Amino acid sequence: MSCCDKSSKCCDPKTDTININDTNTKESSDLKETVKEGYSKIAKQTKKENEYSLCGITGGCSADYSIFAEDYTKLEGYLENADLALGCGVPTSAVKINEGNVVLDLGCGAGNDCFIARSMVGNSGKVIGLDITPEMLKMAWKNTDKTGYNNVEFRFGDIEDMPVSDNVVDVVISNCVLNLVPNKLKAFQEIQRVLKPKGIFSISDIVITKELPEKMRKAAGMYVGCVSGAIIKDEYLKMAQNCGFNTSVIKEKEIKIPEKIMLEYLDEEALKKYVESGTKILSITVVGQKI
Repeated sequence: MSCCDKSSKCCDPKTDTININDTNTKESSDLKETVKEGYSKIAKQTKKENEYSLCGITGGCSADYSIFAEDYTKLEGYLENADLALGCGVPTSAVKINEGNVVLDLGCGAGNDCFIARSMVGNSGKVIGLDITPEMLKMAWKNTDKTGYNNVEFRFGDIEDMPVSDNVVDVVISNCVLNLVPNKLKAFQEIQRVLKPKGIFSISDIVITKELPEKMRKAAGMYVGCVSGAIIKDEYLKMAQNCGFNTSVIKEKEIKIPEKIMLEYLDEEALKKYVESGTKILSITVVGQKI
């Protein structure tokens, strides 16, 4: 199941290409619009459709297993309607969240990680979800209404310029979202700004070990699908460290993308070269403490 019909420009791997390495204003704006358009359509898909895809984007994968998604169903605070199976980890499990904490979830979607975090902060804490896709926020607000929580708040906002005050957040979480942000350095700078002294982030994300083939890097579908926006793991960690964090990788696993999906972006020869290059796509969970 694709995130859009073939006439749409949001994720046709054969016709829609954008340069994800350009971070000037126009390119950055174009990427964000691509993400919003893609995730607006993902919001209308079922959880099962999203599970068997790349963060909700696929041209028709019928693989009999989940590519990225983790099982949330046994976690306290789990709300089925908020779980769209768009994550690549469980960031709340990698860090201690205390009762009374203020937690900020970047790219909150329908609120899945927010409701898990709310079970940890209790009535005395607060959870803020941030997202740039109105359709996702509508789902999150509806889910909040169902719970009756008055300390879970969802805001429309850009991770590169968060509508959050300085030094007010205890824990920042994010699940398979920073790879979608064009200016990742600005994102880490913003995380550093909003966290309290000694505050902590826990981020599950997609990284790579070597550069991806050009056709994969330029494909909008692969970008929205959480792959072509990924950067090299060492660069990712170095960027966070340079923004004032001590970091450690808590969890790492290789993501094996089915050949059927890969062939939507690469021809047989390019796929062979990619496999021979030894490039790995990794799902990692990184914890960082503000210095």
